[in-house]
Amino acid sequence: MKTPLTLADIQKFGNMEFLARQLVEGFITGLHQSPYHGFSVEFSEHRLYNSGESTRHIDWKVYARTDKLFVKRFEEETNLRCHLLLDVSPSMYYPTETNGKITFSALCAAALATLLRKQRDAVGLVTFSDKVELQTPVRSTASHLHTLLLLLQKQLDQKPTAQGTNVADVVHLIAQQIPKRSLVVIFSDMLSRYDDSDAVFTALQHLRHQNHEVLIFHVMDRRTEEEFDFAERPYVFVDVETGQELKLQPSQVRDHYKAAVESYKRELALKCGQYKIDFVPVDISEPFDKVLYSYLVKRAKVR
Repeated sequence: MKTPLTLADIQKFGNMEFLARQLVEGFITGLHQSPYHGFSVEFSEHRLYNSGESTRHIDWKVYARTDKLFVKRFEEETNLRCHLLLDVSPSMYYPTETNGKITFSALCAAALATLLRKQRDAVGLVTFSDKVELQTPVRSTASHLHTLLLLLQKQLDQKPTAQGTNVADVVHLIAQQIPKRSLVVIFSDMLSRYDDSDAVFTALQHLRHQNHEVLIFHVMDRRTEEEFDFAERPYVFVDVETGQELKLQPSQVRDHYKAAVESYKRELALKCGQYKIDFVPVDISEPFDKVLYSYLVKRAKVR
């Protein structure tokens, strides 16, 4: 069994293309060994056999391995278009000693792009803070994937330049620009300097009204950002997006802070459920497989 990749591995090796490929290959191997046999074949090559259709293209070798009927999938059946939206605002570079959230999100985005290419699907990348920082075309070529992975690698090697986040305006803009029904995958902590959650929900609803499928990975460092797990001593807490400082001991605000964070997460999940948006909380200390598997589940729904 392969040892799971960690954030330290990403910083040590520094090769996004290699790490993404290793992550995807390990994930696929794990699926072959798991009970989820519906996902365990080569995703770009097969789909489940539908009763009544021709048996001409059934892959009997796969049937021998899985005891399930799969038919070979052809190029015209794999035309998913996916837009990866990566939040690169200052709060995504927390914890600052590891750049944890952006590192986790960038590798997940790289792995998804690699998996999309493996499935012959088209993928594009958008990075954003308080505005769109970078936007690529949506393509399915090997050279395009290589470009995306270099861009994601570059993101880890630079510091944030923006002063804040504006998820709502960016999502509205993307919704207006995407001409065809697509899958939109968002990596963000959903922390905006504009304290207007209604604007974020309206923007997400805009994507759904345009008939796009939406998958949000809510990226957090659960230990500190949700549990507020700090040693009991005086701290100076600094808002990385505004520079505002607050001197206190964790116990003075822990209960109130945890309640506020939980309330916001609950509201996000509830609204996403109402709009039929998949909302997946992820902790940067968790294995990366959770993100890949959630994507596969969503992709199956899009089909």
